[in-house]
Amino acid sequence: MNDLITTDYGILSIVPPLLTIAVAFYSRNVLLALATGILSGSLIITDFNPFYAMLNAMEDQVLKEVANGSQVQVILIIFIIGGFVKLLEVSGGASAFARKLTAVVTSRAKAQILVWLTGLGIFFTDSGNSLIVGPLYRSVFDEFKLCREKLAYILDTTSSPISILIPFIGWGAYITSLIDKSYAEIGLTENSFAVLIKVIPYQFYAFLALATVPILVFIGREYGPMKKAQENYISDLSNAEAKDDEPEVKEIVIEDSDSNEKIGATQNGAQPTIGIFLYPLGVMLILVAGLITWHATHDGLSSNHIRSTLAISYLSASLTCMEMMRRHQGISYTESLAIFIKGAESLVYISIVLVLAWSLSSITKDLHTADYLASIITGSVAPAYFPMIVFALGALISLSTGSSYGTFAILMSIAVPVGFELGASMYLTIAAVLSGGLFGDHVSPISDTTVLASAGAECSHLNHVSTQAAYAGITGLVALGAYGFAGVYESPYVLPIAIVVLLIVMSVLMRTLGSPIKQLNS
Repeated sequence: MNDLITTDYGILSIVPPLLTIAVAFYSRNVLLALATGILSGSLIITDFNPFYAMLNAMEDQVLKEVANGSQVQVILIIFIIGGFVKLLEVSGGASAFARKLTAVVTSRAKAQILVWLTGLGIFFTDSGNSLIVGPLYRSVFDEFKLCREKLAYILDTTSSPISILIPFIGWGAYITSLIDKSYAEIGLTENSFAVLIKVIPYQFYAFLALATVPILVFIGREYGPMKKAQENYISDLSNAEAKDDEPEVKEIVIEDSDSNEKIGATQNGAQPTIGIFLYPLGVMLILVAGLITWHATHDGLSSNHIRSTLAISYLSASLTCMEMMRRHQGISYTESLAIFIKGAESLVYISIVLVLAWSLSSITKDLHTADYLASIITGSVAPAYFPMIVFALGALISLSTGSSYGTFAILMSIAVPVGFELGASMYLTIAAVLSGGLFGDHVSPISDTTVLASAGAECSHLNHVSTQAAYAGITGLVALGAYGFAGVYESPYVLPIAIVVLLIVMSVLMRTLGSPIKQLNS
């Protein structure tokens, strides 16, 4: 272990993440790309010995991540949520909800804003956000002929950006611990929670990312890869309608292991009602709110508390759905359990992607990729420009490693002491660390939240990455400029100015390069 700590891999440390990204976009195969990145990193660590590299990749990376308690908990919750979603789909509850919602949501703009607002409400979990919100609105987006890539973008943009702004959940606890450690090293004694509160108005990327969604909806246009994705979606729908004029009835069917009888919403001739959706969902939300409140008022919110809350809430909601299916549709508990397991099985692929993404993150940690990138900060830097440099470096580290948490840990310990020596604003420096890490994580194809957004929307992962990057990249550039401006004129009023700038930039881009969404239907 000591050898790993002292070894300086230099420029080789950035080869695995760069190779992963290159292979992903060339082959459009996420598993191949992640496996390539892991093996290349293990080869570097083992001095290019193929045998030891194979052992390192499997034992010290993949199996080590699988054995990690918190990672196993995340996978278990993903399976539970997958089972619950499948129950809602098979019962017909999700379809009934979509039909009812489309009677209220009468336009594409309202559909997108509703997803955005719901995402803001699920602030307590960045990883669970997409899996909770996505399945609720997939049918709604289908109804209004909006591509799934747009849904994935909204899900991803309301997961980490809202979570990082809430100081009393797991994100806040983690960040305050990093602030405590960094401040102690330079002799500052200010309360870390008070520091985090003062930092919030300067977390430009989080606020700008959240503002981008309503701005795009207000403008009503798409450009770049998102425009192409929407056009392809409409084209596919037109081709499907040309081949079959019959109205599409989407029914998910599960085969009972003991019979060939189809289990579904149409069994017994009963038309599913919205209640079979709302009651289980209500149980889930009440338990989530109650348990979160209980933990917050007793021993504080930890990541473990969040995960246990989600597990208990979704299992209880699943049992509620099973009982309603038994009463109203004559589906036994044994049959419902088979449906639940099928739903969990449908997310095995996503779990494999997550394990490999975590393994690649472990590789970059062993190679000290973040340390190498951080070493870019050399020589004397003007204090006014320091936050802007920190933001750019944080974005680069997070993009390469796929981990905002890891970026925060590495860069906070470097940027705070250096910023203190330079005389830069501590609040701006800390905010730049957080925003930079968040931005890089948002556009990284190997980030777990990016993967989960693709899963929640049920769209191609690489399509999600490319369509999102075109919008998030503009938001990131405006945030970069905001840190440059705030470095000279440190004021919370920089945020509203940045939002206005973002609106202007987006409007110009959409007017010159974009197309109205309604024209894509014609």
